Amino acid sequence: MALIKSVRGFTPRFGGNLFLADNAVIIGDVVVGNDCSIWFNTVLRGDVNTIRIGNRVNIQDGSIIHTLYEKSTVEIGDDVSISHNVVIHGAKIENGVLIGINAVILDHVVVGKGALIAAGSVVLSGTKVEAGTVYGGIPAKFIKKITPEQAEGINRKIAKNYLMYAEWYKSH
Repeated sequence: MALIKSVRGFTPRFGGNLFLADNAVIIGDVVVGNDCSIWFNTVLRGDVNTIRIGNRVNIQDGSIIHTLYEKSTVEIGDDVSISHNVVIHGAKIENGVLIGINAVILDHVVVGKGALIAAGSVVLSGTKVEAGTVYGGIPAKFIKKITPEQAEGINRKIAKNYLMYAEWYKSH
């Protein structure tokens, strides 16, 4: 069973049709929307500030989401896929974003709608990733623009698959 822990008077809150892996950890001031999945070894640590997660978000294995005390929060929009071993620290992720495996998103970053962050990238504090773009590298830089249809096609496939995977676990 997932570890759900209250801290400083805040208890995590969850929408409907949620999959929480057995060893996921959700602490403090965290609100998760509907149709989300939070996978194995994932930590959402809302102990020092708020974490808000929209609908149809999948946060894959080993990812960590945290904030800075009194200085940054995490906001994740709808239809977002956060791949394995991603770190998001005090950033805003808008709707329809895909964050690749092992990416790091630092404080006060804003990732625009439909953007893709390449695997292994480090998005430095304060970076504004434009909507409909691909950023990659260390530090992450603009690579190219993509159409809304390209971004939606890639992310919709992943999001749909993760809803299916979550059902596999819920049915057993």
